[in-house]
Amino acid sequence: MAAPQDVHVRICNQEIVKFDLEVKALIQDIRDCSGPLSALTELNTKVKEKFQQLRYRIQELEQSAKEQDKESEKQLLLQEVENHKKQMLSNQTSWRKANLTCKIAIDNLEKAELLRGGELLRQRYLFFCLSGTQAVTGSLACRARSLASVLYSLSQAPPSFVSVTSSRTILDANEEFKSMSGTIQLGRKLITKYNRRELTDKLLIFLALALFLATVLYIVKKRLFPFL
Repeated sequence: MAAPQDVHVRICNQEIVKFDLEVKALIQDIRDCSGPLSALTELNTKVKEKFQQLRYRIQELEQSAKEQDKESEKQLLLQEVENHKKQMLSNQTSWRKANLTCKIAIDNLEKAELLRGGELLRQRYLFFCLSGTQAVTGSLACRARSLASVLYSLSQAPPSFVSVTSSRTILDANEEFKSMSGTIQLGRKLITKYNRRELTDKLLIFLALALFLATVLYIVKKRLFPFL
């Protein structure tokens, strides 16, 4: 019959292997995570819980090793404990790298969504301006046809009637053309203003990306070369 201590050691080893596999699976889930940040946070919470359980079991195994009567068995178990600790440190390194990769992927995805949204907004705005321009052009064409019709009618009317009516028609057409000209100029100013704003948005996105990459490089440098 196996001693209770041997049974406890075997259970500890089994649970350490189980928690180690669960941690590796969660780390892979983090690598495959495409967002949002709330999903990444939930995965990290689960990893922390598994690491805590793993660390507790390793400590139990280490305590059992120290309580062994035979020196050979004690050293064998202590070597297993050391191997488990090294594996846990390796998992922690993989965890940090997976988080960095996932955060960069989420950031790139968010920037792509932002750019797509800006492009869609720009297309809608240009469509609106184009539709307005076409409406103005159509209105001008309609007024021109109307003016031509009036001129033709006046050419068939008595001279006294032509003088009064033509003056009134020309004044009305002049006012209409002034109104249309103001609308066209307003549309041109809006398009120019939007293009300037789009350039400013692109510059801000570029600066934000540069700052993000600089921060990532700084963190990686501190993680990999802490003494530099």
